[in-house]
Amino acid sequence: MLCLYRLKLFNYVKCNIKMMKKLNNLLTLVASSLMVISTSTLAQAPLVSIHSQEAFFNNLKSHCGKSFVGKVVVDNAPPSSFNTSKLVMHIRKCSDSELQIPFHVGKDASRTWIITKTGSGLSLKHDHRHKDGTSDVSTMYGGHTIDAGWPQVQTFPADQYSKELFVNLAIPQSVNNSWQMYIYPEKFTYRLTRQGREFRVDFDLTQTTEQPVTPWGYTD
Repeated sequence: MLCLYRLKLFNYVKCNIKMMKKLNNLLTLVASSLMVISTSTLAQAPLVSIHSQEAFFNNLKSHCGKSFVGKVVVDNAPPSSFNTSKLVMHIRKCSDSELQIPFHVGKDASRTWIITKTGSGLSLKHDHRHKDGTSDVSTMYGGHTIDAGWPQVQTFPADQYSKELFVNLAIPQSVNNSWQMYIYPEKFTYRLTRQGREFRVDFDLTQTTEQPVTPWGYTD
């Protein structure tokens, strides 16, 4: 009788151990699933943007894939290749958060403007490359919006990276650079200002031109 009781007790304990293992495996699986769900939710956090900057971004994005000819309308520095070469902007690649706009000066395909939604506004960067695709020493300078701007106009005062870059390149006057971009139904404007300096190019949006070559350092 005692042996039978011990056998039943042994089988009961053995069964409970199996059930505990299964329960533990189930809890581990549930915890892992919750972690994946949590991580996935965090990864999909929205990239916020205010109306005026969203509208400006979308106004530019509406021309994606098109190229336009421009001309210098203001330049208080001595004449340069900007004044003698064909100027073309190409709104080449567009996503929901970034626009890549190569700015061609004649056969010089070294410049690409990059406009990015940051969640705190809009960023403008100037990606400068050599013909072999390597980065120029003066690259990725630009600025970030500090106010709402307008659907047609955004201003990008020089950011801290750019200020330190300009000092290191021995052009400290450029730390006060401010870039502006204007977009209207018939015209896009790129403008650089600082004390004693103004440069402005207007692009005719009423007429497209043939697409230029791939900008240096980029691929199709």
